[in-house]
Amino acid sequence: MSRKPKLYYFNGRGKMESIRWLLAAAGVEFEEEFMETKAQFKKLLEDGSLLFQQVPMVEIDGMKLVQTRAIMNYIATKYNLKGKDLNESVLIDMYVEGIIDLMSFIIAMPFQPDDSKAKQKDLIKNRAVNRYLPVYEKALEGHDFLVGSQLSIADVHLLEALLMVEEVQDDILSLFPRLQAFKQRTSEIPTLKKFLQPGSNRKPIPDEKYVATVKEILYS
Repeated sequence: MSRKPKLYYFNGRGKMESIRWLLAAAGVEFEEEFMETKAQFKKLLEDGSLLFQQVPMVEIDGMKLVQTRAIMNYIATKYNLKGKDLNESVLIDMYVEGIIDLMSFIIAMPFQPDDSKAKQKDLIKNRAVNRYLPVYEKALEGHDFLVGSQLSIADVHLLEALLMVEEVQDDILSLFPRLQAFKQRTSEIPTLKKFLQPGSNRKPIPDEKYVATVKEILYS
């Protein structure tokens, strides 16, 4: 029996959360080692496990993979979440890149000074409503999935992003009925429904402890 993938990151969302979502969507169980001390991070560096001296890092299929998008592309390809051909694959990549752009604003917000967070929240809402969400609303016209006839990495990312923007403003999808229906529909896919239940590997909204741990380990 092959070993479960092992994820090395902090006990929080950050750049690892989308990897957790993707593995969960594929029905793949995984283990996690949370970095809680600078010594743990230093050991990974000294072992040569972090090619660019950064996390996330995922051990899978005998490899130690770094760089978030490379990790996600490997998982998506391995578990048939990248479309049926090259044309679908590049469309999926385009949609994924847009979603990552949107999520990056949200991921950064907990690390900003308190007096900047309101401005960042306004920026997120503006970009979501006027730049990103309309693209996905249009793409879903007459379709259950963003690309093709089956779930892809783009759909998994989109569901994650929709839940994240709702945490910023809970009624933000009110102008996007197709996205509301998409959220409901994909949340009922068995593997994703399981991941959305309490007690799963899904991480909560970043709190002060998470932010302090990341800063202590990476920047002190």
